[in-house]
Amino acid sequence: MRPGERVTLTCVDLDDEGAGVTAGGGGESPRVHVAGALPDEQVTAVVEHVSTHAPEAWARLATVETPSPARRSPACRAFGACGGCVLQHLDYGAQLTWKRARVARALAGVNVVVDECVASPRPLGYRNRSKLVAGRVDARLVLGAYAPRSHNVVDTAGCRIAESPLDDTAAALAALLDHAGVVPYDERTLTGDLRHVVLRASHEGRVLATWIVTRPLADGPTLARAFRAARPEVVGVVEHVNRARGNAIFGRDAGHDRVLDGEATIEDRVDAGGRDVRLRFSGGAFFQANRGVASLAYAAIADALAARAGERVVDAYCGVGGIAIALARDGAGAVIGIEAHTGAVADATASAALSGVGQTRLAAGDVARALGAIGRADAVVLNPPRKGCAPEVLAEVVRLAPRAIAYLSCDPDTLGRDLAWLAGRGYRVERVTPYDMLPHTPHVEALAIVRREGDPSP
Repeated sequence: MRPGERVTLTCVDLDDEGAGVTAGGGGESPRVHVAGALPDEQVTAVVEHVSTHAPEAWARLATVETPSPARRSPACRAFGACGGCVLQHLDYGAQLTWKRARVARALAGVNVVVDECVASPRPLGYRNRSKLVAGRVDARLVLGAYAPRSHNVVDTAGCRIAESPLDDTAAALAALLDHAGVVPYDERTLTGDLRHVVLRASHEGRVLATWIVTRPLADGPTLARAFRAARPEVVGVVEHVNRARGNAIFGRDAGHDRVLDGEATIEDRVDAGGRDVRLRFSGGAFFQANRGVASLAYAAIADALAARAGERVVDAYCGVGGIAIALARDGAGAVIGIEAHTGAVADATASAALSGVGQTRLAAGDVARALGAIGRADAVVLNPPRKGCAPEVLAEVVRLAPRAIAYLSCDPDTLGRDLAWLAGRGYRVERVTPYDMLPHTPHVEALAIVRREGDPSP
């Protein structure tokens, strides 16, 4: 197999990036990855790269010779060109089945049965945050996404994944900025002003807009007022200056934020199984992109931990505090949230006050160090980034000897690693439930409920 060769392949599965993949036999028959192909399909593809280190190859889909019964018409017109939702052409039920299997494979070394994947209440129109790249298409300023494996900007107007009214709001802002002559940033020449736009929608359809620029726009306040006049759902416009090279949307210095018009934050609400979680956060804060699935996961965590009066519960990697507030609603004596990002701690503190849960205390700093300062914990929530928990974090959790741990993971492989570590230190994995937080993407969240050996379920 050589680059440029045209081959006929039969795909048997999806890889972790959502591309169709062949079984492969090693040697002269490497496993081939074909973006856009599906399991049970015979396709013709053009080989683009053959690894010299492993029996792996990558090919470009040319034609589908025998389509899968699970193949569907994509909802978005930019599907394929946009690198976002690469599984839109796969039946939603088949997506859930594959995601459960992916979690089960990653947890093969852990003694636990993986539940069925919990579906999103809305497979389309679920995403409450749009992170858009500024660029030019046909001489127009557009707000969109990078094409796969490139930094060519694709216009994503008409996106069916974003919550209403984010797509309409983005279209209005793009037209306004284009008419004003705002120049998109060009990372190759390091010229231009506008890098990204982040739009965040609340449960009531209100929108907070943040535009990320290399330098303050001279007429920024005037543009912000015009934008809010045209789109009354926009509660505020914030300008964030990020001069650093690279792909990070937000710079490290929150002091680079300037409110151009309206509010600096937005309020949201989650019903976590009857627990009213009220949130207030800024444009750059982390909050689950799918409010409906977040509600289900928060409720499952609170139900499983069943915090009792007088108990101390710790929520590590607490973000804007949604899970901590849900736990406080159950009457725990004290809830301690830990988060490294100081801006998120400020948002979480505001959210706790808004929700009226006075027993919630937020701490900023390194998670392992903050856990080390806690004398005891009856229950612990872990919601780490993709890399999972550092060994020192897990060691501190075990030192606290909680009766139960709820681990919400965004990466099945690091979850499997960390659960195996806990299983070797006196904890048993009771159940693992996948959640489809981001339909039509390969991403899957999984909630593991872990109990101390000898402690029964509530």
